[in-house]
Amino acid sequence: MPFAGHLHPMTALARKLQSRGHEVMFFSFPDSERIVRSANLPFVSFCPQEYPEGSLAKELTPVATMYGLEIAQYINREVAPGLCSAAFRHLPKLLVEAGVEALVIDTGYSYVEFVPMSLRIPYVHIWNMLHFDMSGATPDCFFNSPPVRSPETLEIFAPLMKVAKSYARKSGLQIDWSDRASTFSRLAMITQTPREFDFPTFNFPTQFHYAGPFHDNEGREPIPFPWERLTGKPLVYASMGSLANGLERIYKSILQAAERFHGQQFVLSVGRHVNPGDLGPLPANTIVVRAAPQLELLKRAVLCITHAGLNTTLESLAQGVPMVAIPIGYDQPGVAARIAYHGVGEFLNLEDVTEKRLAALIWQVQEDPIYRYKAHYFQRVIVHTHGLDKAAEIVEQALGKTELASFPK
Repeated sequence: MPFAGHLHPMTALARKLQSRGHEVMFFSFPDSERIVRSANLPFVSFCPQEYPEGSLAKELTPVATMYGLEIAQYINREVAPGLCSAAFRHLPKLLVEAGVEALVIDTGYSYVEFVPMSLRIPYVHIWNMLHFDMSGATPDCFFNSPPVRSPETLEIFAPLMKVAKSYARKSGLQIDWSDRASTFSRLAMITQTPREFDFPTFNFPTQFHYAGPFHDNEGREPIPFPWERLTGKPLVYASMGSLANGLERIYKSILQAAERFHGQQFVLSVGRHVNPGDLGPLPANTIVVRAAPQLELLKRAVLCITHAGLNTTLESLAQGVPMVAIPIGYDQPGVAARIAYHGVGEFLNLEDVTEKRLAALIWQVQEDPIYRYKAHYFQRVIVHTHGLDKAAEIVEQALGKTELASFPK
């Protein structure tokens, strides 16, 4: 999927597979090319006619000011069906021409696995976002608490399923439409979420594997930052992600809360949908930028204020940094619930965000050493898990023992 939160872990995995001697080609939309090229990977663009560079960013602009289920509803109604149709039209021919022998698929790109199924090409799935528990044993990741399996969640995928059913009929694929997991890879599904960071559950299929964050600290384009403005005071890093990041009132609340902490410095990354000049007078202890070198700043941070995107969360834990989360939508409520469940931070629902309540949580998470202690525990887990190596090994084992004959149409 052409989103930074999906492309950064996916390019890291591609680089790891490449380093282990495999020939790797990265297929995605024109809007993905800059990030993929920065990772020094061969890039194959498909559907440049339907989605020329910049078009997807424009199509996703309304998401910037959405929250809750409306984000998933909009993407799966207005965006995902078109992306899926484009893959169905163009990807089969490109894969055949390139001589692709196996696919590693972003699970967030729903139903694209129908292409390798129709070509009898083996594939594995990667959960770059928080994985879904299709058994219903744990709450849907769209929520930070029950309902476990809601009618709203099922309705979200209806427009996308219509496109998928049409392609399946034309390709002669027999699909169990009552089970969304029926077309997930039978060889391997790999999540970059560490097992220790999930809820306790024993309902995943045998081909489901926990790994760990797909970080290699390389392969990302450099982002300018005014390093000379850092004062050496304890640093709090804040970002609301790269998609639903246009809610000005959240940034204003963060800045107002920051003004209470004179002994600390705050760096706030606001993205392209918010004009820093519209946020009012900036406190003296803040630096506001449109984009920030997140990994480098987290290495210096004592706290991360986050939208609870999975990548930012795992990057924070990899540095032992506790969090205050403000989940906005999609899988973020599920990530925020795990942040609180495992004691590495606290979360505040979007509608409850005020300067006073946010400042209270910032103070609480920093003053109680248990949060940093537990964040350091996950830092050690991540170090010892070697998520990228583990994922690459699972991919190799899954595809290495595959016979094409085992993939009937």
